[in-house]
Amino acid sequence: MKHTLEISGMRLLFGERLILSDVYLKIETGDAIGLLGRNGAGKSCLMRGAYGTLKCEKSVIADDTSVYEAYKQPGLMRYLPQHHFIPKQLTLKRIFRDFGVDFTPFSELFPAFQLRENSKIGHLSGGMYRLVEMYVIIKSDAKFVLLDEPFTHISPVQIEIIQSVIEEERSRKGFLITDHLFKRIQESCNRVYLLANGRTHTVEHEDDLKRFGYISFE
Repeated sequence: MKHTLEISGMRLLFGERLILSDVYLKIETGDAIGLLGRNGAGKSCLMRGAYGTLKCEKSVIADDTSVYEAYKQPGLMRYLPQHHFIPKQLTLKRIFRDFGVDFTPFSELFPAFQLRENSKIGHLSGGMYRLVEMYVIIKSDAKFVLLDEPFTHISPVQIEIIQSVIEEERSRKGFLITDHLFKRIQESCNRVYLLANGRTHTVEHEDDLKRFGYISFE
């Protein structure tokens, strides 16, 4: 079954500074939507606003139903923030069980985790910690997944594996992905938007990124 998520009417002020003012994103099952923007453009704010953990004016419609606190509906939406969010004392076995995700395929994709199912996530390196959080979010039973800087702090080989996992999962969910590695976004996503001056702009060509000052003309 195909599901649709629409994010619009989002307005966010920090003091007198207008962060978001004219946002529109439509994500459907099978989509991987890329969201680019310079530091401070409001990409994380947009995701947190849609997820419901940042209060702001907004309209979030999932399958013709208004959603205000998506974080209370894990079957609808999951969000990977930039910071670690899984408690350090939890074991990998507990984490994978809580998210309803099978550990074995994960350990086959990333052999460094084999025989570490009983390890606490807090005992892992930062990159391994990030991989666990990212994988369980991507593989979780949610209709939509928001990924904030998923490719940061992991190796190019690991990025390619994660990209393949996202591609597999697109058959049953929709993704919104933001990252500063814009080449990876272009590779991973079927549609890309740029957030600039509080608004979302469709990116058709690399010249669009130059026109809005995201990358420089050579």
